[in-house]
Amino acid sequence: MATLQREQDEIVRAPSRGALVVQGGPGTGKTVVALHRVAYLLFAYPELARAGVLVLGPSQRFLDYIGSVLPALGETAVVSATCETLLPEVRPGRTESRRVAEVKGRALWQRVLTDLVHSLRPTPGDLTIRWEGEEYVVPEATIARLVRSACAGRSHHAARRIVHAQLVDVVTELVAHRSGELLAAAEEGLEDILTAVDANLARNDDRGVTTGASGAAVDGELSEQEVEALRSRIGVDAPFASVVQQWWPDRDPGGELTALLADEERLAALAPELDAADRRLLADEPAGWAPSDIPLLDALTDLLGDEEQPGRQADVTAARARERRDWVYGHVVVDEAQELSPMEWQMVARRSPGYSITAVGDIDQTEAPHAHTTWEDAVGEVLGERWRQSRLTICYRTPREVMALTREVLAAAGSENDPPRAVRSSGMDPWVREVDEGGLPAATATAAEELAARWTGGTVGVVAPAARVSALREALAAEVPVVSPAGAKGLEWDAVLVVDPDGIIAEPRGHNGLYVALTRCTQELGRVVVAESRG
Repeated sequence: MATLQREQDEIVRAPSRGALVVQGGPGTGKTVVALHRVAYLLFAYPELARAGVLVLGPSQRFLDYIGSVLPALGETAVVSATCETLLPEVRPGRTESRRVAEVKGRALWQRVLTDLVHSLRPTPGDLTIRWEGEEYVVPEATIARLVRSACAGRSHHAARRIVHAQLVDVVTELVAHRSGELLAAAEEGLEDILTAVDANLARNDDRGVTTGASGAAVDGELSEQEVEALRSRIGVDAPFASVVQQWWPDRDPGGELTALLADEERLAALAPELDAADRRLLADEPAGWAPSDIPLLDALTDLLGDEEQPGRQADVTAARARERRDWVYGHVVVDEAQELSPMEWQMVARRSPGYSITAVGDIDQTEAPHAHTTWEDAVGEVLGERWRQSRLTICYRTPREVMALTREVLAAAGSENDPPRAVRSSGMDPWVREVDEGGLPAATATAAEELAARWTGGTVGVVAPAARVSALREALAAEVPVVSPAGAKGLEWDAVLVVDPDGIIAEPRGHNGLYVALTRCTQELGRVVVAESRG
């Protein structure tokens, strides 16, 4: 904690209640702040430790890193995951296009899936139950009342469990009432017979002997004990349970989601905001889960609920929390939070209904396909007004000479933020080398070799457009790592070579990607520019 600067320490020690969004540019120590905040919260708020803290990161590499850091800070009540691994036993098995990911990440899906689950409720109508060879009809009005009451604020399967129990009571009353009617009819017939017998006895016996059975010897009603025994029998009756199951069946979230996305007509009805091209795009997706399906599946699983009664949440262990989709954490920390879609934010909110959340990121480094350019755009649709923002304004990594290049890039990206203030200078101005297209691989290899020679004992990295990464890796023979801007996020080297900046700009979110690429170095920045594409 002694190594933290003042603005970092204020964020670490901020109250745990409510969602805190931390905006920090490159080199401002966002991840360090996030992890120290986890340690501080678990120490300062023991009740959070009992429920555990969920740390959501962008990649397995990040999870491996925090897995080694947090135990060193003395904290073990922590579950680390990515959004893709939050659902137990469900993992994406294929990739998808940016356009598909953007469509599936939109906030509208929460309402669409809610409406889908509502449509799965039983249709209004009488329900016929057979019991011991007799038919009993639960009228439509009663069914509508039971369903309406049970569904208020409950998941689909939880509501079904309640309706099942209430139907046991209703059918018990119907059976008891009919049994009473039969007993009353039998009693009335019996009384007529006994009255005739009494009259006959009176005629033949002057002593006035009678049966003594005239009047209401039988009241035509089951006793309380008999009614309870009947209710118990109906409650465990397999044919009765089968009828309720067929009327209100279990629903599989995966099957329902797959069917919805493949049904363009149903999508048009439930999601009119999607145009025909969007619906066709979804319907044409291959089988298997892609990353953007996981938040949809999580939402639908939550709306449907568990088929069996869920167990009580006990004190946290990491293993127990990972196995429970519905675990509610004491606090959730999100790193690289700018990359989350609205539906991924819904995943976060479900795991912290009280919005005890710390989200750190840089909106200007957003690489995801979603359209947000401000934190209001990113979190507003899910968190509403229940969030506040803090800023990390000091860059400890990238030297002043390089940060001077970023203001123009941020403006081109549509950013409303100023770049962070660099606190150190390397004394080395960024340099540019211009080459033609054909000479790009060789020129990159040469420049990388020169940097490696200058930074012996240090580190050198190359950042290039995604389409060039493979060829450049071959040209450099793995002597220096070559990554795309997306792959460079979170990384740093002493010296960085940015190849074909204009090619990076041409990619989706290109200026944001160039901002990432330019800010990876701690000392020296070089750029290799293709002459034909230079503006």
